[in-house]
Amino acid sequence: MMRTRGRFAVAAAVLLRDDFDGPALRRLARVTKDAAQARRLLALAEVCDGGSRSDAARVGGVGPRTIRDWVLRFNAPGPAGRIDGKAPGNASKLDDAQRQALAALVERGPIPAVHEVVRWRLADLAHWIWEEFGISLSETTVSRELRALGYRKISARPRHYARNEAVINEYKKDYPPSWTRSAKGFRPEPR
Repeated sequence: MMRTRGRFAVAAAVLLRDDFDGPALRRLARVTKDAAQARRLLALAEVCDGGSRSDAARVGGVGPRTIRDWVLRFNAPGPAGRIDGKAPGNASKLDDAQRQALAALVERGPIPAVHEVVRWRLADLAHWIWEEFGISLSETTVSRELRALGYRKISARPRHYARNEAVINEYKKDYPPSWTRSAKGFRPEPR
């Protein structure tokens, strides 16, 4: 609800829910592990105790408009609404049926005569998704989708092309194992 004062619109005061009081909010702020939530709860406690929005903004280290936003978010779910959540991000471009088709393709593996590759690379899978579904995905996104399906990237340990096993065995040292038992004279006597 907006009131006008002169030519500027002024927002009407938003009341804080009445099932929490200042001391209860301070107790919640004391026991929370989230510092940002504690700061917000202390600012809201200032409002509950009759302080002005400017005083609460000073306690919270923000502006009065932000305090109004905090009050609105606190009123809906309560104190849990003041915890910073993880942003949901963009929705996946692939639906469940498309993901299952991708998983089936990965399980079958490529057919060299048809797919012109001997193993799947992310670029190949991104190209297949484009041809099959008309959806353009980056290699990073394809990798993320495959990880969500339970697949992991496995790569062989690199070997030098000129590696010679016979030369390597010549340079290996043949030390006696360090775990052999010492002679009787070197062992301490049990007490």
